[in-house]
Amino acid sequence: MSTAFPGFGGPAASTEVPLEMLAACHIRIERQCSTLRRLAGHLSDHGVDAQASLAAAQIMRYFDTAAIQHHADEEQDLFPALIESMAGSDAICIRELTNGLIADHRRLEAMWTQLRGTLVELARGNPASLPADTLEAFVSLYERHMKIEEEELIPMAQRLLGDAAITQIGLSMRKRRGIGDTSLDQTKG
Repeated sequence: MSTAFPGFGGPAASTEVPLEMLAACHIRIERQCSTLRRLAGHLSDHGVDAQASLAAAQIMRYFDTAAIQHHADEEQDLFPALIESMAGSDAICIRELTNGLIADHRRLEAMWTQLRGTLVELARGNPASLPADTLEAFVSLYERHMKIEEEELIPMAQRLLGDAAITQIGLSMRKRRGIGDTSLDQTKG
């Protein structure tokens, strides 16, 4: 069995198409979770070696930046836009869905904090083992969470949000990442 460390490229999507970017981020999260699982097996077979240290560092880099931005994209932009787009009982259903997803984010962040401490040690080359129960709970929750977003939330957003709302979400995503407004650049000719 080959253990390919570290990481890999991910699907390209940009803030110009924010819903697609959110979906592409899920693929990258799945890949990082897969690497995290492989790392646990690698550690038991090979101990802390250069590959394990590098993989740990790259997993941390991803979940310390991109995953945090992804959660913020949803909580600060997508979820409020969806709630605002609906009235009455429909808004209550969307609010329940988004509140559940926000609660998942908080649980994921708490589990990440536990896993991160071990990954810091591994990235430094120090012997450590990933807590199997926390690792599996983290990956399983992410899998369930992303399935809900991909099967319910993103299709709902595609149906309910107009171009102006989607453009605003993209602008907020660019600002969060420190990316200039490309639509302004295009108008300068």
